[in-house]
Amino acid sequence: MRDVFIYDHVRTPRGRGKPDGGLHEATPVELVRQLLVALKQRNGLPDDSLDELVLGTVSAAGEQGATLSRIAPILAGFSDRAAGLHINRACASALEAVSILAAKIGCGMTEMAIAGGVESMSRIPMGADGGGPHGIDPRVSNHTPFVMQGVSADLLATLNGYSRADLDAYALASQQRAAQAWSEGRFDRAIVPIVDVLGTVLLAHDEHIRPDATLETLGALKPAFADIGKTMSFDGLALQRYPEVDRIEHIHTAASSSGIVDGAGLVLIGSAQAGAQYGMKPRARIRAFITLGSEPALMLDGPTPACQRALDVAGLVPSDIDLWELNEAFAAVPLRLMDTMNIPHDRMNVNGGAIAMGHPLGATGAMIAGTLVDEMERRDVGLGVVTLCAAGGMGIAMVLERAG
Repeated sequence: MRDVFIYDHVRTPRGRGKPDGGLHEATPVELVRQLLVALKQRNGLPDDSLDELVLGTVSAAGEQGATLSRIAPILAGFSDRAAGLHINRACASALEAVSILAAKIGCGMTEMAIAGGVESMSRIPMGADGGGPHGIDPRVSNHTPFVMQGVSADLLATLNGYSRADLDAYALASQQRAAQAWSEGRFDRAIVPIVDVLGTVLLAHDEHIRPDATLETLGALKPAFADIGKTMSFDGLALQRYPEVDRIEHIHTAASSSGIVDGAGLVLIGSAQAGAQYGMKPRARIRAFITLGSEPALMLDGPTPACQRALDVAGLVPSDIDLWELNEAFAAVPLRLMDTMNIPHDRMNVNGGAIAMGHPLGATGAMIAGTLVDEMERRDVGLGVVTLCAAGGMGIAMVLERAG
């Protein structure tokens, strides 16, 4: 397999996923178009240089539907030859998009392509695509119980003995790290401010961060999923699958869960030949990429087996990895990965994560892959892992090695 390199990446700021959020005015295709223009211009790419765009989106409905990935490159000035593919690997979608193109490039079928994702959660809310059989078909849920993710997060915390104080402490650290990263300009290279049709900036900064958060303010919040766990019978379904637990401790709050936001992220990847042809310097080499399934009711523990398998493929062990980027779907998820892989907190999500900045479902994988590349360069370190859990019980992991 040929070497596959990351040459560049960009992302939008994350806007609150509400009608008054900073990105609500911008359509999903416009978010992607502006990022494509930025990649094209700053890398001096010719119109006919792009082979394919693969985009992840979880709620691929309406204006966020399946032709978006085909049309966006044309709107951005690339030629008609750029093919488009829209995929849904739930929260792992954008990183799966990178994996798909890495496989194509590695096999010699593609030279240069762009992968990423978009999710405008203020315009196309979760569930807009119908929800799928796991949540709405009784024959399916009778066989494999559907448990709402927040309840699964509380189940994960209960199974592993995490306390409310553990979750709040992690959430506070995420907020503090994200605020510090922004204050020090660590995201400046990646962020493309989004503008309206008149060129006025709609949003240039992640607007979900709460830099004034304290343990006291976090501790005052009520559990977010206790009522729905009881009234919708999710607690009972989870306990049927995990009878070793007497009851689920509902301890995640809105502050220890990922925020609902709008956003898009893109990663420019290609072969060594493509980089030489267009005068681009590689920033990272993709060493391994793995997607695995995990138990669907618990669903959030997939990063551990995915990371272990990716490290095995790359011939590495956890202690070899300098930095880890894990999507903070809920605070129990990174706590679990740090425990099972023996990862120090000072190597995990050092610039904060989705608890502080939000989780635009289909886009997050590309965003945090880019954050990892930037931080590896800033710290002058060699190896990193980016990983996410995904709905339905899946985990994805990718090992990156700094290039140059």
